[in-house]
Amino acid sequence: MRKAARGRKSKTSAASPVLNNSYGLKKIGLRNLGKAYRNLSVPTLTEMAVARGEGFLAPNGALVVHTGKYAGRSPKDKFTVDQNPSTKDIWWGPINQKISVENWDHIFEKVKSYLQYKDIFIFDGFVGQDPHYKLPVRVISEQAWHSLFCQTLFVRPTAEELKNHKTQFTVIDVGRFHGSGASEGLRKENFTLVNFEKKLVLVGGSEYAGEMKKSAFFLMNYLLPKKNVFPMHCSANAGAKGDTSLFFGLSGTGKTTLSADSQRRLIGDDEHGWTDKGIFNFEGGCYAKTVDLSREKEPQIWDAIRFGSVLENVYVDYATREIDYTDIRYTENTRATYPVDYIENCVLSGMGSHPKNVFFLTFDAFGVLPPISKLTPEQAMYHFLSGYTAKVAGTEAGIDQPEATFSTCFGAPFLAWHPNRYAELLRERIKKHKPQVWLVNTGLNGDPAVNPERVPLSHTRALLTAAIEGRLAKTPITKDPVFGLQIPKSCPGIPAKNLVPWNAWHSRKKYDQKSRELAALFQDHFKHFEDRISKEVIAAGPESGN
Repeated sequence: MRKAARGRKSKTSAASPVLNNSYGLKKIGLRNLGKAYRNLSVPTLTEMAVARGEGFLAPNGALVVHTGKYAGRSPKDKFTVDQNPSTKDIWWGPINQKISVENWDHIFEKVKSYLQYKDIFIFDGFVGQDPHYKLPVRVISEQAWHSLFCQTLFVRPTAEELKNHKTQFTVIDVGRFHGSGASEGLRKENFTLVNFEKKLVLVGGSEYAGEMKKSAFFLMNYLLPKKNVFPMHCSANAGAKGDTSLFFGLSGTGKTTLSADSQRRLIGDDEHGWTDKGIFNFEGGCYAKTVDLSREKEPQIWDAIRFGSVLENVYVDYATREIDYTDIRYTENTRATYPVDYIENCVLSGMGSHPKNVFFLTFDAFGVLPPISKLTPEQAMYHFLSGYTAKVAGTEAGIDQPEATFSTCFGAPFLAWHPNRYAELLRERIKKHKPQVWLVNTGLNGDPAVNPERVPLSHTRALLTAAIEGRLAKTPITKDPVFGLQIPKSCPGIPAKNLVPWNAWHSRKKYDQKSRELAALFQDHFKHFEDRISKEVIAAGPESGN
């Protein structure tokens, strides 16, 4: 098994600052800049971030930063320019909102004026590890730590690739520049604006670095289906024999945690493409949630947070520099970013074979879905289009009951095309490569009113291992009467009552009532797709919740 050496030297070459007429900046209208720093080394970017007052170092060497007002993405503030030919492809609606060419031009002119005489940081690299599909990108940012963030998360170029880099899309990140809201076609002062015709993305008004990462994902979600490549919001790992597993899931369902398995090799933790030859990671790093992080539960992620990584909105006592991952005074969405090769047993190529197992992760706050269940191909399509998870009572103001959340294809904010385009790409691959698809509940098991305990991480890992090793496929099953799921009756090391969900409830009647309540929510959400979906897939959903 090939392992990544800790602290291996970067293959990228650092560059010195140059005058504002270099690197082709004038071609996109950027003039009269200060100094331009291109692909600086990690130590240099870290030193500059500290010197500029952007952050400070934690005892483990990570750069600690705060993103201010915005500590997470703002999907409602992402807009795409309404112009031909891309306007004919985009799935317009609440997720993909339009902005006029005139408003784009107006905002871009203001951004160009804002950047005059300011020093900027340039990252030239790639999105995508597969040489046939990697997208050359440039990220221009006004903060050193944002450029360090790009170094950790995007695919870093070799010295030769950097020398011959030909940018296809440019992201201009000006988090400290504020838009003017409705008068410019925006909702508030923050924005992400995508212009496919000019091959530009503007990110402003928010210093949350995840906006840069997800804007690149949106580009891949638009471009790759044109090449019959399936872009996926999932993590991936591989076994010793090269067998690949995918983990789809929304934030908080365990996508990063479960793919970082000491017994398997990490390919990537968030974004991948599935081609005719296999899968590939879009990124060169990981963006892990750190709330309640501990070495005992997640040793690989714990050890990956060191010099060269970034701690985002994590509380660190400035005097003692003690890190407290349980403190969520800034946000519950605390994050760490680090290069994928900081995970000791990663797959350095970022590529893998066609998956044998696909796991859909959901946090079910209703406590009615089983910890794991087998899906038919039609059920897989249904649950992929549903993208279900739930918010737990008390986690947000005003939520006093479990609240279902549906994010189509497990990544609705990042979809450019109609969801059916991505569902068809999944259907083709299931039909051709025949992976087993599983639904995994990492949420509550049992009546939330009586025992609101999350499925233990150790149980979930044991179930995934049994599924990957083929043992669950041979286990006797029982069928869920409402959702039609095939539930294994046993798994070594896990009490049988914890596998069949109604056995974990004190009242079967209450379980049935809550199960049908959730089923009704599924059906109501799925009405958005029924006009383009086959009867077989519709029938694979739960029975009537009435």
